[in-house]
Amino acid sequence: MASVQLDLRRLEPGTAPRPGDVADVADADAVVVRGPVPALAAVLERLLKAERTSLVPVSWEPASDKASVALARDIGIGTGEPRDLCLVRDDHGGVLLHHGRIEAEGDGRRSLSRRLGLQAYHDDIKVADGEITRIDVRPDWQAVDTIRVTVMTQPLRPTRQTSGRAVQMASDPARIVRDGVPYPRPVSRWTWYADHRVRWRLDP
Repeated sequence: MASVQLDLRRLEPGTAPRPGDVADVADADAVVVRGPVPALAAVLERLLKAERTSLVPVSWEPASDKASVALARDIGIGTGEPRDLCLVRDDHGGVLLHHGRIEAEGDGRRSLSRRLGLQAYHDDIKVADGEITRIDVRPDWQAVDTIRVTVMTQPLRPTRQTSGRAVQMASDPARIVRDGVPYPRPVSRWTWYADHRVRWRLDP
């Protein structure tokens, strides 16, 4: 199969493409995807499942939303030569490109008023143990196989920031948001990690 072109610019905020929308990329020689960050994430997730992330060049034409603009800047869209980038994965089969969040159950509104009992480690550092407001996780595109973690224990209080390869948490039922898309059910355990064994090919 030659190049596959996906136009996902009409994807609604907070939603991911349906599996059928990205099914063809598993057999493609190259992929061009147009749309927001969840569109790119869905393509990489499908390639990951097919074990073809390092074989299939991916071109991305980002949407105009804030997250897409920021990620495009971070990974150098429109500049340079094709290159291999790290991939941040989770233990539920997904990938993370720009921003992940762990917070108390709910619909996301008034999230700062809710508290979550949680214990978390970033590599071998205990970054949370007790009630917190949320944890924010971001891939560090200026480093190799690295994610940055920010723990907010209470609103308007200083946060704790760390950098490393993997963050693991066990908690009360928590809400997970991956690149703006809520995970479909609450979880009590979750891991994000920069997988040093996997690379994806960006054609900027």
